[in-house]
Amino acid sequence: MTTLAIELARVDLLADLPRNSLAAVAAQVRTMRHGAGAVVLDADDGSSNRDVFLVLEGVVDVINYALTGREVSFARIEAGGYFGELSAIDGLPRSARVVAATDCRLAALSPQLFDRLVTEEPTVARKVMLRLARIIRACDERIMDLSTLRAVERVAVEILRLAKPSDGNAGAPGRWVVDRLPAQRDIAARVGTARETVARVLSQLQEDGVVERRGRMLVVPDRMRLLRVAAGDRPEALLAR
Repeated sequence: MTTLAIELARVDLLADLPRNSLAAVAAQVRTMRHGAGAVVLDADDGSSNRDVFLVLEGVVDVINYALTGREVSFARIEAGGYFGELSAIDGLPRSARVVAATDCRLAALSPQLFDRLVTEEPTVARKVMLRLARIIRACDERIMDLSTLRAVERVAVEILRLAKPSDGNAGAPGRWVVDRLPAQRDIAARVGTARETVARVLSQLQEDGVVERRGRMLVVPDRMRLLRVAAGDRPEALLAR
């Protein structure tokens, strides 16, 4: 296989295709590079482009903006992922902005090629369905969070989603860690609040010993305490503000 075909095989959408199919796809895609911060595509920009983009290298963020101008983060897609399938499926304009979080390299599938793959390759069709199901479930969770939780609780829930069991490097067994805590601005965009609110909540959680900061790492010594905060058991200092 060509180098590009090998790279395409690392993208989840195409990973189960046979070698000859990968080679055929590689002959029909176009690749491009974007520097960090570049807008890859934008919502309602009037463009007729309906390509599906495969992330070969780097990371992109899927975002949008409220009428107030506040940024809302939908997803972060790393190498091996893809985006843009909604417009390829229904032919409508883009629903969000995609920005390169790092220098990245992408491969673009035309909507015609994407449609042919979904129609002729059952593994591709199933992966698209599974991805759309995950997106719907994630949207359901976020709608529930925004409808029922205060900002304090939403920040706690986001930390719980990011935290993973410690491998022992962060202290005693039973601790959970966020290896690289996102910037406060990014957390705020994810949970639908202001950066200042995220800063205040993190500061209070540290003061109360619910979390510990170690550089870019965030340690959760007792996950149950953080779960209680997420469930509404907020420290008095946060309730008073």
